[in-house]
Amino acid sequence: MALADKKIYFIIIAESPIAYIDAGEICYIDRDRYHEWKKQNITNLVPVVRMGKSFTTDLDAVLLHPLTRKSAELLLALPTGKERLLAMKDRLALDEASNLFKGSQVDVEYNGKWLKGVIQYIGNLPSYGYDPITGVFFGVELQGDDTGKGQNDGSYLNKTYFKCPKNSGIFAPFTRIKPVDHKPSAPPLQSQSSLSMTSTEPLKAGDRVTFFDDKNTHHGMVMNITDRQEGKMVLISTDKDEDGKQGGEIMVPLECVIKEELLNKDETEKMDTSQSADIGGVTDCDEITVGSLVQFLGKTLLYGTVHWIGYLPDKPEKIAGLEMEDSSAGVTDGTYKGKRYFNCPLHCGLFVKLSSCRPDDRFSGARKKHFNGHSDLNGTCVTEEQENVPPIRTEDVSKRLIGRMRGIQGHCNSCYMDSALFSVFSCSSVLDSLLFKSTEHDTIQSILLKNIVNPLRKNGFVSERSVMNLRKQLQKREHCPTYTTDEKDPEEFLSLIIQEILFLDPLLKLCNQSGRIQKEQSCYYYQIFMDYNHHLVLPTVQQLLEHSFYSNSLKLAEVPACLILTMPRSGKSFKMFPKIIPSTELDITGLLVDGPQQCVLCGQLADQECAECFRDTVFSDTGFKYFCVACSTQVHSHQQRRCHKASKLHLPQGFSCSQSSGSDRRTPPREKLELFAVLCIETSHYVSFVKYGPRDTDWIFFDSMADRVGESDGYNIPEVRVCPEVGQYLHMPLAQLANQVPREMEGVAKRLFCDGYMYLYQSKSMSLYR
Repeated sequence: MALADKKIYFIIIAESPIAYIDAGEICYIDRDRYHEWKKQNITNLVPVVRMGKSFTTDLDAVLLHPLTRKSAELLLALPTGKERLLAMKDRLALDEASNLFKGSQVDVEYNGKWLKGVIQYIGNLPSYGYDPITGVFFGVELQGDDTGKGQNDGSYLNKTYFKCPKNSGIFAPFTRIKPVDHKPSAPPLQSQSSLSMTSTEPLKAGDRVTFFDDKNTHHGMVMNITDRQEGKMVLISTDKDEDGKQGGEIMVPLECVIKEELLNKDETEKMDTSQSADIGGVTDCDEITVGSLVQFLGKTLLYGTVHWIGYLPDKPEKIAGLEMEDSSAGVTDGTYKGKRYFNCPLHCGLFVKLSSCRPDDRFSGARKKHFNGHSDLNGTCVTEEQENVPPIRTEDVSKRLIGRMRGIQGHCNSCYMDSALFSVFSCSSVLDSLLFKSTEHDTIQSILLKNIVNPLRKNGFVSERSVMNLRKQLQKREHCPTYTTDEKDPEEFLSLIIQEILFLDPLLKLCNQSGRIQKEQSCYYYQIFMDYNHHLVLPTVQQLLEHSFYSNSLKLAEVPACLILTMPRSGKSFKMFPKIIPSTELDITGLLVDGPQQCVLCGQLADQECAECFRDTVFSDTGFKYFCVACSTQVHSHQQRRCHKASKLHLPQGFSCSQSSGSDRRTPPREKLELFAVLCIETSHYVSFVKYGPRDTDWIFFDSMADRVGESDGYNIPEVRVCPEVGQYLHMPLAQLANQVPREMEGVAKRLFCDGYMYLYQSKSMSLYR
C-alpha cells in the first residue's frame, strides 16, 4: 500500500475564522493520528496539514468534508477552491473520472469546444512540493477530424508523457473530460432523501434544521442565508450540546442542511413503505433482538443490524432501529424527530416495523433458509434452475459483477475454494465440461452447477451457504472431518473435483525425454520446480515454465485446453522469487514434442535442437533452442559450442528439409495460450485476478472476505472491483517494471506481481474439442 493511503483527506467546505485559509483547500491527516484524535474527543479542532504547507493547522471538524484519495487527487488538479467545491458536488462526474483508464474514448474541452480523443496518460504533472498526493490530469490524444486542434505532442515542460502528432495532445482535469457515452445525471426523485433543499421547500430564517459534519449530526435554528463566492451559506444558531454547553453560531453550506420536518417526513415514509413481506417463508420476530443481523423487503431486499427495539411516540407498532449495510438505504444517524434512540454513522440509520424484519439468511448461523427448489436424499438444498448460464460477457461484467456483495461469499477458511471457483467459472468456459459430464456423484455436480456457477453467472453473487453445502459433500466423499473448517490448497481442491469426483480426462499430457524411450504421463496441473543453477532475477511465467521443463527433461505431448501452473515456493511462506511477471500469452510452441519448430536465428523451419544451448548466455533467456541446418552449422562452429550435441527433430508430415537451402522456407505456426486468471496468496488468504475482456486493462480483482459485518454471528462481505492498473503494469517495459517499488504500485497490482500462486491459461480453440 502506498504511503498516501495511510492518510485521510478533506476539503474545506466553508470560510474559516482564520483569514488566510480558503474554502476549497485540500488537507490531510495521518490516519492513526485522526483515530487518536477521535478517541480522545477533547476538542472539535482537527489537526490537519493543508496541501502545499509543511505545518499543522487546527480546523473545526464541521468545516471539513472527507474525501477518498482518488477524489482528492482529481480535485487537486483544479486551480481554485471555488472550482473544487463546485466539482465536489458532481458525484457522477467524480465517479466517472475514477473509472477512466488509458484507452478510454472521451470528449475533452479545449478553447470552449468539445473535441474527440482517447486517453493516453493518467497521472500528475511536474510537482516540486512534499505533499503525499498531487493533482491527477488526463493526457488525451485527439482523434479523427479533431487531430491537430490541441496544444502539444504529449509533452509538458520538456517532459514526454505520451507520444502523439504535433498539436494533437491535451492535458486536462476531469471537469473537462467526458466519456463518449456520458449522459447527464437525472434529477433526484422527490421520494429520495436529500440533504439539499428543493425550490418547493425553501429554507428561511427561524426554521428548525439538522446539519451534518463527518462525525455527528447537529441541530439548530436558521439565523440567515447568504450568497458567497463558493455558494449559498446558512448561519445557524446551534442548540446546547449533550454536556449542556452553549453551541454558538456557525456558517454551514446549504447542501449540508435539511429541515427537521423534511427529515422526519422522509423517515416516516421509508418506515411506512417497509411493509411486512413473505420472503420465502414466515418470519418469527421473537428471534430478533438488539444485535441481530436482519433483512427486510423495501423496494429491494435490504440488510442491517438491530441497534434498538421499542415504540416511537406516533407509531403503534413495535419498531426496530437499524444500522443499514448499504448507507444509501438510510436517512438518519439514530435520531427520530430530534430525539436520539441509538448511534450510527450519518445516513446509515433507518427505523422500520419489527414485523417487517427477519433474520439475515446469508450466513450459516441464520435460521433455516427456504429455497425455491427441493432437498435431495442427503438433505442438501438444491435450487431449481431452468437454464444453464454461459460465462459473463465482457459488456455485462460492470453491471453484474462489480461491487460489494458480489462474487462468492467467504466463510470459515473457504477463500481457497472461493477464489478457485470464481477464477475458473466466472468469465471462462474452459472447464464447463465438468458441469455436464455423466457422473455418479450427481449431488456434488448439481450443487456446483445449480447453486454456484449458475447464480454466479446470472446474478453475480453466491451465498456462502451454497459453498458450505459443497464442502459438506466433499467432506463426506473424502471422509475428512476438517474439510468444512480447515483451509486447503486450491490445487488440492481442483484436483479433487476434476480428477477424483467428476473424473475429467487429464488436462496435461507430458513426455519425459530423459531416457531412450519417451514416457508419457498425465496430470491435472503442473508444479514448477527450479534447479538452483538458474540466473533468473525477475522472471516471467514463460521463463519459469521453460526452465522447469528443461531441468526435468519434459515436453508437451499435445496442446492443452487448460493449463494450470503453480509457482516454485515452499508452502505459503517461502517464495523463490519476490516478484513474478505474469505472461499474458504463453508461447508453448517450443515445448511441444511433435510439431514444426522455428529456427531461433533465421525464423525458418528448424530440424535440430540443442539442449546445451538453452543456458548459453549469447541467446535470450526465453525458449528452447532450435536451428535450421545452416544456422546450426554456424552456431556450433564457435569453439565454445563445438562440444554441443544437437539432436535431429522429427518433422511433421507436410514439411521437409532441403539440403541445398538448409530448410523449408515456410514459417511454422505458433501455439499460444491465454492467461485468464491468477490466484494469489499473502500469508494465509487467497484472492484472485480474472481477465474478463479483450483489452489489456480488462482485469477484475476478487476477494471473498473483503469486509465483515458482526463478529462470531456475523458474515463476510465479498467484493469484486475493476483493476485496469494491472494491465498497464503488465505491458510496461521490463526495465521500468523492475524499478517499481511494490508498496508504491497503484491499486492491487502489488498483490498480482508479488503474491502469485497459481496461473490459469486456456486455449480457446482446443477447449472446443474437450
